[in-house]
Amino acid sequence: MGDLRLVVVGAGGRMGRALIRVVTETAGVTLAAAIERPGAPSLGQDAGLLSGVGALGVPVTDDVAAAFASADGVLDFTRPEATIAFARAAADAGIVHVIGTTGLSAADDAALAEAAQRAVIVRSGNMSLGVNLLAALVRRVANTLDADFDIEIVEMHHRHKVDAPSGTALLLGEAAAAGRGIYLKDHSERVRDGHTGPRRPGDIGFATLRGGSVVGDHSVIFAGEGERIELTHKAEDRGIFARGAVKAALWARGRAPGLYSMADVLGVKDI
Repeated sequence: MGDLRLVVVGAGGRMGRALIRVVTETAGVTLAAAIERPGAPSLGQDAGLLSGVGALGVPVTDDVAAAFASADGVLDFTRPEATIAFARAAADAGIVHVIGTTGLSAADDAALAEAAQRAVIVRSGNMSLGVNLLAALVRRVANTLDADFDIEIVEMHHRHKVDAPSGTALLLGEAAAAGRGIYLKDHSERVRDGHTGPRRPGDIGFATLRGGSVVGDHSVIFAGEGERIELTHKAEDRGIFARGAVKAALWARGRAPGLYSMADVLGVKDI
């Protein structure tokens, strides 16, 4: 079996460039194509020069169909509307689709579930090993502690992030809810402002901070009477997400069509 041929979409962005760098550094994978939106300033540039790894002979293109036709998988950290279009194209081409895009709606989730009937999709709000281990620990702690411990999730990202709470915060919230045996959508407190009254028992609270160049900080706080447990992950380099995405693509090769998570890839669902 030869190298896994991967397409990076959103190649001109910060994550796109990080993905290209990691693909070139990882044994068993090769960069098949680099995609950008029509009219993007990076179109026609060499993807390697764009990402700082030297010329690769792979020009950035907007021809999705041609790129997917010659690939085994696609790495996608773009925007919801683009991700849904890529999911349909990847399913048509029968290639693996690794999704790190956040801010997807319920309608988007349904579209991905439909595409996953025909192709392998690995989707996660965070591709890093550390965060997915953290999620497994959060689920275990939430299951162990009773409702006398309030759960709060605090996250901080760079000033350019457009969705809130972050996909990682929601991933951690879902893990906490699963541990408690509840649905996050029914027990989620996203905004507090003004005279809010006392905290509603059983809710999972979210606090969102934005500023500077922070890659991603996440803390899950279990606050009880007289004691507090805090579980924290701090991302210092986007490379951790890119490495996780490439690992997911390698894991997904040859799998049956379906919608998978990084917990499947890392084998931490039962922790």
